[in-house]
Amino acid sequence: MSALTLRIAVTAFSPLAARIGDDIGYSTAVVGVFGMIPTLMFAAAGLLTPLLTRRLGLEATALTAMVLTAVGSAVRSIVPDTWSLLAFSALALTGMGIGNVVIPPLVKRYFSDRLALLSSVYIVMVQLGTVVPALIAVPIAESHGWRVSLGVWALLPILAVLPWLAVLRVRRQHALADGTDIPVAPVEATGQVWRSPLAWGMALMFGMTSLITYSMFAWMPSIFSDAGASAAYGGSMVGIFALIGLVAALSAPIVTGRMRNPFPVVIGCAVFFFAGFAGLLIAPMSAPLLWVVLLGLGPSTFPMALTLINLRTRSAAGSAALSGFTQGVGYLVACVGPLLFGTLHSMTGGWLAPFGFLVVAVLVLLAGAWQACKPRMLEDTWH
Repeated sequence: MSALTLRIAVTAFSPLAARIGDDIGYSTAVVGVFGMIPTLMFAAAGLLTPLLTRRLGLEATALTAMVLTAVGSAVRSIVPDTWSLLAFSALALTGMGIGNVVIPPLVKRYFSDRLALLSSVYIVMVQLGTVVPALIAVPIAESHGWRVSLGVWALLPILAVLPWLAVLRVRRQHALADGTDIPVAPVEATGQVWRSPLAWGMALMFGMTSLITYSMFAWMPSIFSDAGASAAYGGSMVGIFALIGLVAALSAPIVTGRMRNPFPVVIGCAVFFFAGFAGLLIAPMSAPLLWVVLLGLGPSTFPMALTLINLRTRSAAGSAALSGFTQGVGYLVACVGPLLFGTLHSMTGGWLAPFGFLVVAVLVLLAGAWQACKPRMLEDTWH
């Protein structure tokens, strides 16, 4: 239930960005700012979450994430101006970012004997929470208005609060004595993770995947609109782009868990990226479904990276440190993606320069994955 909430504020908004701008009054340049906010807040959450887990514990931090997501998602649907919309979108996205970081260590705590299987389960839920809002955002907005289309997604994190309350009630007497929680002195571990080439490789692999993905979430509707498609069509293509990620979510963690070095899979993902970029750039409406499917297979490196967080660590402390570093640094790098993609488009009036920028991002992704996929443990490399 928590994983279902981790992308709703992103893909529920992007198909409606132009409609909302027409109503409350912001320019198309602001769409790039909205595209940057998710990764910026996720980066901040990557740095904030280790502090919260030390003070509150993993379960209470997950509960906090759901509350922030619910409040931000609900309030942003009723605000009257652009700055309030930005602020409460940021609040919802901060909650989602905390959830991003805290779920992998929770998987390692409770399901250390079934990491690949449970990683698949929660990544599938993340993908479903990405796909469904994008597919139905425009139809709901056309029938009930964009405020209802945004606000309805606050129900998911509200429901996700309930099981965490039950878990915390059961664990209240055990939390302090639980040796599987974040250790008493994790500050050194968090500092040491910066010294690991494995951690930097993970951050680049994760960050470049996120940069490309969020650039597409923000700008794919505009690419298809420029090619003559309707807003609903652009929103449906965003939904299909996210839906293809379900294939990777179901398969990539299992494949990654069975391969000693999964770098050849990353090379395949890079080929899919390049083919999708070329199709959208040269002839977007000649075979739009093919281009979006190819492009959707590229971010298979996202579930691979989330799975490697646990496969490349020996302990919950290592998993939490690597998760926070990978997502904190990775999302910080990724936050420039949608903004720079849009800026290059505005400067040149076309899509060649923006897609050239994404080609460079894929090359950096390959360099990071070369380090991340090597069969070694974080704890052996962070001193």
